[in-house]
Amino acid sequence: MKSRQLSGVLNRLKSLDTQTIDELYGLEPVIDVEKVHVGMEPTQFVTIVCPYCGECYETRIDLTCGSFDYVEDCQICCQPIDLRVTVNEAAELIDVIARQLNS
Repeated sequence: MKSRQLSGVLNRLKSLDTQTIDELYGLEPVIDVEKVHVGMEPTQFVTIVCPYCGECYETRIDLTCGSFDYVEDCQICCQPIDLRVTVNEAAELIDVIARQLNS
């Protein structure tokens, strides 16, 4: 009986694809290195316009971990900026949105 139960569990596990597992555990999608362009840089510099002081500065964005949000202090006025970074499955930068942290 236990071997039948174990066999049933193993069959269900085999049928799970990586996307379903990522969704089940709340994981970020993994960048498929086969789809990433050869010679592509894992990071990219972008110009940010501070939503507080309006000054521009450059910051480095990591393209290897998919889309993400993080807080970075403005290099000019030191206010916290909420950066929303959108990266596609081919590790290409789509968009960077800078917002005031309290908005």
